[in-house]
Amino acid sequence: MVFMVGIVNITPDSFSDGGTFFDSSKAVARAKKLHKDGASVVDLGAQSTRPNATLLSPNEEWRRLEPVVAGLKDAPFDISIDTFYPEVIEKALAYIPNLIINDITTAHAPAMRHLIASSGLRVFLSHLPFSVNGDVQAAHKLAKPIDNVAVVKRELLERRDELLALGAKPEQIILDPGIGFGKTMRLNAELLEFAREVPDIPVLIGFSRKRFIEQYLHLDRFDPTVNAQLAKQAIDAGAAYLRVHEVTAL
Repeated sequence: MVFMVGIVNITPDSFSDGGTFFDSSKAVARAKKLHKDGASVVDLGAQSTRPNATLLSPNEEWRRLEPVVAGLKDAPFDISIDTFYPEVIEKALAYIPNLIINDITTAHAPAMRHLIASSGLRVFLSHLPFSVNGDVQAAHKLAKPIDNVAVVKRELLERRDELLALGAKPEQIILDPGIGFGKTMRLNAELLEFAREVPDIPVLIGFSRKRFIEQYLHLDRFDPTVNAQLAKQAIDAGAAYLRVHEVTAL
């Protein structure tokens, strides 16, 4: 079974839908619509990770997130919080005790790793090159982006082993190869099939509307048919989760 993770960006400047759901009531309505369309999980993010985005502090990020999290505290679907700040997760837990952590820095912060291990929460462990030390903007500016799937696999499994050594359970950890972050466009396309690399570990693939679709595959990244084709490629390779903007297109 493949679980759809619907994206709600509570930001004014994300690539594909910046500003559309910045209003908290619109964000809550969008989350409910994604679930109605078939999403098992709705992913809430208030920190834009596009190139040259302004870094928000934990307090600023939570200010955007809190009204949406509060509006979804009794939702009949799972909520993931897209953040690399453990303090944001701790605040969100007051509303949603069984949330999923979505950390695009591969849980770079030691406090986040300890929180994952101690809480028992599931985590989408998304790959960011270790060389950038958790700095998303530095990953976008790498002079030599990663071009080898083996590096992504090695670093993800290394961080997974660290979490297990801290006491996390294997079933908590879902690996995400981090398409679009510090990789060549060619590798981004190859990572659609990353699940083949770790057949015994659940994998999330987040390809939806990413730039490699246009810059490497030369296709329209907003075309629902194109995104559905890429979703099928990831599913056929064994992906357990797909992070998407539109569920109905799949």
